[in-house]
Amino acid sequence: MSVSETIKPNGGWLAGIYVVVLAIVGAVLFVGGIILTMAGGSFYYLIAGVMALASGVLIWRGDRRGAWVYSALLAVTLAWSIWEVGGNVWQLVPRLTAPFVLGLGLLLPGVRRAPRHAPVSARIGGLPAFGAALVAALVVGIALNAAGPGTPADPIWQTGSPVAAPGRLAQATTAATDEWQAYGNDQGGSRFSPLDQINTGNVQNLKVAWEADTGPKPKGAYTGGLEVTPIMIGDSLYICNNYDGVIAYDAETGKRRWSFQMTDSASGKPCRGVTYYRVPGATGACAERIYAVSQVPDLVALDARTGRLCSGFATAGRYDLRRGMSPAPFGIYYVSSAPQLVRGKLVVGGGILDNQFWGAPSGVIRAFDAVTGKLSWAFDVGQPNRKGEPPVSDTYTRSTPNSWAPLSADERLGLVYLPMGNSTPDLYGKQRRPFDDANSSSIIAIEADSGNVRWRFQATHHDLWDYDMPSQPTLVDVRTASGMRPALIAPTKRGEIFVLDRATGRPIKTVRELPVPQGGNGPGDRLSPTQPFSVGMPSFRGANLREVDMWGLTPIDQMLCRIQFKQARYEGPLTPIGLDRPTIVQPGYGGGVNWGSVSVDPERGIMIVPWMNLPTQSQLLRRADAIKRGLRVQAIRGPVNTGAPMANTPYGAVNGPFQSFLGVPCTSPSWGNMSAVDLATGRVIWSKPFGTGADTGPLGIHSHVPFTMGVPFSGGGITTRGGLTFIAASVEQAIRAYDVSSGKELWKARLPAGGQATPMTYRAPSGRQFVVIATGGKPTLKTTQGTKLVAFAMPTANASR
Repeated sequence: MSVSETIKPNGGWLAGIYVVVLAIVGAVLFVGGIILTMAGGSFYYLIAGVMALASGVLIWRGDRRGAWVYSALLAVTLAWSIWEVGGNVWQLVPRLTAPFVLGLGLLLPGVRRAPRHAPVSARIGGLPAFGAALVAALVVGIALNAAGPGTPADPIWQTGSPVAAPGRLAQATTAATDEWQAYGNDQGGSRFSPLDQINTGNVQNLKVAWEADTGPKPKGAYTGGLEVTPIMIGDSLYICNNYDGVIAYDAETGKRRWSFQMTDSASGKPCRGVTYYRVPGATGACAERIYAVSQVPDLVALDARTGRLCSGFATAGRYDLRRGMSPAPFGIYYVSSAPQLVRGKLVVGGGILDNQFWGAPSGVIRAFDAVTGKLSWAFDVGQPNRKGEPPVSDTYTRSTPNSWAPLSADERLGLVYLPMGNSTPDLYGKQRRPFDDANSSSIIAIEADSGNVRWRFQATHHDLWDYDMPSQPTLVDVRTASGMRPALIAPTKRGEIFVLDRATGRPIKTVRELPVPQGGNGPGDRLSPTQPFSVGMPSFRGANLREVDMWGLTPIDQMLCRIQFKQARYEGPLTPIGLDRPTIVQPGYGGGVNWGSVSVDPERGIMIVPWMNLPTQSQLLRRADAIKRGLRVQAIRGPVNTGAPMANTPYGAVNGPFQSFLGVPCTSPSWGNMSAVDLATGRVIWSKPFGTGADTGPLGIHSHVPFTMGVPFSGGGITTRGGLTFIAASVEQAIRAYDVSSGKELWKARLPAGGQATPMTYRAPSGRQFVVIATGGKPTLKTTQGTKLVAFAMPTANASR
């Protein structure tokens, strides 16, 4: 039979449907391929569209060559895929899976079929030829890939190749404690526990010990999830929930001891922790106290034993944090982090919702006497010499940089460390004043006794990308050539990890000012010509993006993501955001590293870094366009949206995920990762993705894919003397334990809801060590919501002190 002979017209309706599908796919690829080619992108989709259309037309006409054309398309696709991405499995899946699955239609009757009377060799003779073509395509693809420019250097390896995990440092000492005494376990936010009852040898035996409810949810209340890390003091756990409640539990059983509803004004903002204080020399009521901040917000002092208000604190147990602040719609000004206790003072920062309006409430940071609630000092960058409240006719300086992330403190040095955010609005800065630019996106060391500035270190100059300092600074002693030095680790959304001397603010690890892209930003605004890069440490910003890095579930949504990328502006880190087209921001506003921060093993000098490689996209809008889109300042009750009205400036903005119409990231996995770093050498010990795709997928539908791909997350991890790091955080409903030395996953347990929080661990009076995680989910990640604390421990027979 010659190649020009036709298929018999008995293929039926299945063959007809197949031809229609093939034609539609071909048409979409053809049109999209033209757009992508015109944008300077790959020619493949245009070629694939032509070949798919030709195949469909030929098959519709009953011409066997249609099957041959599609078979040739598969060979071309294989060669092109290997050429572009080599053996990267997650990149090959969208390039190859759908085309080859669609190719199965060639086996339908009437599509590729020899007459019944033909010899067997005629009916199957094309298969060897097709197989040979695939082998040839594979060889060609490998050769082209080997001859190509290779992949961009990943800055995670800029300090060198991986090193072995160090042993315990001879100089290291960690105070023995069974408790988890503060949000990060200590003032320095180490997130390290010296407990080792649970260790690498037995962690696989962990079981659920108890669950405790943090509800009920008040009628009409909104929730952004449950992001709290409990503290444990004595025999009690203490938390705040996201409905403005403070609750105490029995640390052994999870039984509720008391609860206190601070207000009925829950806004849906997170409450990530509470603070404990034992008043020196005091006995009786309120000798031991729990401090929390409501969503009004006001600072509340409670008796740790009973949950009753401490009437001698401020005004009947409360200080209204709106005092001295300019008015704003409810929810614009909020406090999500626990107060920091240092030298008998409670230091309270606060957040201002991003990109709402110029003239928003102040970012003032205030310190209060922990016993009386009297204001000790205020740090207002616009009025640095005014330490008290402003006069009744005045307010704290509007729109100054704020400090919403958890603070750290060094009791010996008498310093409190502020991770500073930006001066709102975040994406346009012409209106900023010199004191805004001097203090934004920085670490500032403040003298706890006086409120005076000791030193500043700025991580992003004139920040126009929402690159707040989002993480609690971590205090740890680092081994250097000149001995142990007291260090402060400052993780950033940019993925840069700055290691500073915590007494002076000078870098311990090398920092360089490097040129960054210029031009095309908001009219009238300026750009810093250089930005600081921590070249003496691994950078977790990810390799520079290319068109070939765009992803999708199929060639069609991948092509659309490639079109988005080519039509947007992207010139590497800190590409300016402008009016003419979207800018790809990498890392995105979620990090890099975010509020989950890092954890350290101070006894071995190891830092564990959970980090994301998930770009976002942003674009300025002229005021008229912002109004047309309905961007306006309003009271916030419920999960924060990405609307950016930026009122009282010439521009608004759109600011959101860089993803396809299926709700899938436009860049390839992994998106969520964990890495271990040797702090002495600044080199990576191991790095790996964490989290499977089981509980996420296109259009919010769970894929149930059990493979580790590194999924988005929100939250942090902890490290223990048992050689373990525990983390939940990811969109997968699970908590895991990893070996700190190797990164090997040793244990995993299913959670009743999303674990978008940071766990903690303690040893109860019975001698059992527990690991506790809050499981409330997070609406913006579309994870299952809940209201449970879940505690894990060894079965009683295996637990010993």
